[in-house]
Amino acid sequence: MAVTKEFRRKRIKQRIRKVVHGEASNPRLSVFRSNKGIYVQLIDDVSGKTLIAASSSDKEIADIKGNKIDQAKLVGKAIAEKASKVGISTVRFDRNGYLYHGRIKSLADAAREAGLKF
Repeated sequence: MAVTKEFRRKRIKQRIRKVVHGEASNPRLSVFRSNKGIYVQLIDDVSGKTLIAASSSDKEIADIKGNKIDQAKLVGKAIAEKASKVGISTVRFDRNGYLYHGRIKSLADAAREAGLKF
């Protein structure tokens, strides 16, 4: 039986989630990538709540024209700015089974440049 992309990503995701765990002071930065957009959220795994979220479908980001990598940079910058307003400076990066390449890498680099540490 051939291993599908979805099954492969799910297996990698489980391997990552065994190690990456977020708290209120050091939340997990979870990234989801779809064909149309990119979504990111800071999650407190102890209480099971999303603290902050940003996506490419947010009004400020959706109005700006550009390719998907440019959108990912804007989302990374937006999540870092929202986190700094709340007082969060360090996070744990959860790439969610995606390769650290392309949109995921540009989002992470933009979040680091804007002040998040991971």
